[in-house]
Amino acid sequence: MMGKGHESWNKKDREQKRQKAKKEKEERKKDRKGNSQKGKALEDMIAYIDENGNISSTPPDLSKRKEIKAEDIEIGVPKQIPVDPSELIRKGVVTFFNESKGYGFIRDSETRQSIFVHVNSCNDPIQEQSQVSFEIEMGPKGANAVNVTLIS
Repeated sequence: MMGKGHESWNKKDREQKRQKAKKEKEERKKDRKGNSQKGKALEDMIAYIDENGNISSTPPDLSKRKEIKAEDIEIGVPKQIPVDPSELIRKGVVTFFNESKGYGFIRDSETRQSIFVHVNSCNDPIQEQSQVSFEIEMGPKGANAVNVTLIS
């Protein structure tokens, strides 16, 4: 039978761990106080932002500074400039056309972009190497040529 003064191993271990943790906590507290950032000079605390938006410790180069007028800043959707209908009509060459499947591609003569064309969007029958005029309409998978007409 154990007397009042006797503790089990488990209790002793727990008490030792508690004392050790308390001592480590006290040491960390002393470290924090020793390495404190308080009282630093203002120059050591200032951070600058360069022309690319990155934070740096050196002041920005004022020669790269650009003046921007407040009225030039647009917030929200920019105003749409009305488009001349004649600018919407483009010209190009049919680079590929599969008659059995009913689709092909037109290479825009200005942008050199390849645009999908479906037989239902054609006003005239087309074939490869045909010179055509067309309009561009954005579809779910990208640009589509519509109102495709042969240029004679």
